[in-house]
Amino acid sequence: MIVVMKAGATKAQVKHVVDLVREYGLKEHLIFGTDRTVVACIGDKRMVDKGAIENAPMVEKVMSILAPYKMASLEVKRDKTVIEIGPERFPLGANKVGVIAGPCAVENRDQLLRTAEAVKAAGCIGLRGGAYKPRTSPYSFQGLGERGLKILAEARDATGLAVVTEVIGLEQIDAVVEYADVLQIGARNMQHYPLLEAVGKTNKPVMLKRGMSARLDEFLLAGEYIINGGNKQVILCERGIRTFEEYVRNTLCLSAVAELNDKTHLPVVIDPSHGTGHAHLVPSMSRAAVAARLIDGTRWA
Repeated sequence: MIVVMKAGATKAQVKHVVDLVREYGLKEHLIFGTDRTVVACIGDKRMVDKGAIENAPMVEKVMSILAPYKMASLEVKRDKTVIEIGPERFPLGANKVGVIAGPCAVENRDQLLRTAEAVKAAGCIGLRGGAYKPRTSPYSFQGLGERGLKILAEARDATGLAVVTEVIGLEQIDAVVEYADVLQIGARNMQHYPLLEAVGKTNKPVMLKRGMSARLDEFLLAGEYIINGGNKQVILCERGIRTFEEYVRNTLCLSAVAELNDKTHLPVVIDPSHGTGHAHLVPSMSRAAVAARLIDGTRWA
């Protein structure tokens, strides 16, 4: 449920509500809007005396959250979330179009630095490159590890681009947090719940990619794990789903972009490269994502 405070509620009055919520064994999440505060309450509400909370000073109303993804829902937060990334603090979720580009994997220093300069010259706001690579085959290149992270950080220092790189295991989180601006959770790990909970305890934005066979509610609930861990800086990435079609690597589900925009306050990005597997489709799919209401005054692509 959510407790909506009246405009002008003091910190002491909000704390009183928080104390009540905790007495009932619920976990609170404070959401500060432009003119009022909302206390989102997560947990078993069967033993909650709703009237006691409704009658607390400066409480406007108490409402149930219908969506299973409580904190990611627009029911809880009507204002779209804006997340600033990188040295230049580009706002994801604001009324701008930004592009993140870069190689699938960091292979060597020269490759990455030359790519970073090209990405910056093209007007992009972020550099993507995998230092750790989860591969289908155990014999494929698995990435440079921490050496790759250091190269990414060097490229950021040289260009000012935000660095986005993947975390594939619990043991890598500290290193990636040290060097990267955005932690990426790949499609294969979308339902790796211990990993989601762990990045939820970090202070870096997390880009969560949709699993290749995941429904939208499963996608949003995966994001809920991160938010529930304490990290509200979640970016959703539609990267295509696996279908029977063979002319593309995945089917980029642009209808999901519009639907996510209608269901959640979180920023949404698309991955037209993995979403299609063909370079010639990337420009048109990027434009189509914008047309699919990825940008409506509050969205970022």
